[in-house]
Amino acid sequence: MSKIEEKLEKLGLTLPQPPAKGGLYSPAKRFGNTLVYISGCGPSLDGSPIIGKLGSGVTAEQGYEYAKNSMLNVLAVLKAEVGDLDLVKAPVKVTCFVASSPDFTAQPQVANGGTQLLIDLWGQEGAPSRSAVGMSVLPGDMPVETEAIFELKA
Repeated sequence: MSKIEEKLEKLGLTLPQPPAKGGLYSPAKRFGNTLVYISGCGPSLDGSPIIGKLGSGVTAEQGYEYAKNSMLNVLAVLKAEVGDLDLVKAPVKVTCFVASSPDFTAQPQVANGGTQLLIDLWGQEGAPSRSAVGMSVLPGDMPVETEAIFELKA
């Protein structure tokens, strides 16, 4: 078991199976030998998708947990691509899309669920650059979708 997966275990978390693709795209794409781009992943509970909209039936606290769950799915795709999360030097960039009602403005607090997990796993090196973007709707009516770029060790 990798050191990163040991940290996940200490947090009471495990990596799920990588989510099924929802279209015609690559779940992960390498750029040279150092960067891996991970396509957007949403949250799931026991393999079932989660639906809803922040500010309209879904609370910011629930959104935080959904963003963390989405990041677990991102990490599952990353592990499937590179084989071992210990090969990752650090997260580089995260974009968190938040399906939200027009009056919901806590997208950054929702996105913290995923980025806090990265910091828990990689320390302060795990604090990526980030965007938290409000959307009117996401595919499958999911509340959160997260995409990320990771740097691999040389």
